[in-house]
Amino acid sequence: MSEEIRIYVADLAAYNAGHLHGIWIDATLELDEIQARVSAMLAASPVKGAEEYAIHDHEGFGGYRISEHDSLENAHEIACFIDEYPEFGGALLAHFNDVAQARKAAEDDYCGCYCSLPEYAQELTEQTTRIPQHLAMYIDYRSMARDMEYSGDVFILETGFEQVHVFWNR
Repeated sequence: MSEEIRIYVADLAAYNAGHLHGIWIDATLELDEIQARVSAMLAASPVKGAEEYAIHDHEGFGGYRISEHDSLENAHEIACFIDEYPEFGGALLAHFNDVAQARKAAEDDYCGCYCSLPEYAQELTEQTTRIPQHLAMYIDYRSMARDMEYSGDVFILETGFEQVHVFWNR
């Protein structure tokens, strides 16, 4: 069960007047719907003529931090990316800090989720090389994985216990 990806949008006029007035909004809604909810919240402000707002909190962004200065459009784009890649989207965005680069990595460079990088090195080796049975026990997959990472061939995102997402670094 995934966490809802949402933002808390605060009314700045009310905030500056000492009132807490805002609304939690599902950031994956259509942008027009998000804007409509913000407009309705501002219209219901305890301060007359409220027009300005800021994102004061967020949930479900998986390690990526939304700034209060982020636009609704940016928060929406990020939320949709995380919704599309819930296992690693937030961590990948935190790694790149750019949606286009994160999307390229997710679509073109993702190798899968493994318990460890050595497990991926073993799978890759066994899929691409015929290893004689009498030599198999001598292969050091841990060292191979270390070399893959140190050389910059791959990067990993650890999103939980034995959840290592492997990406080619192209």
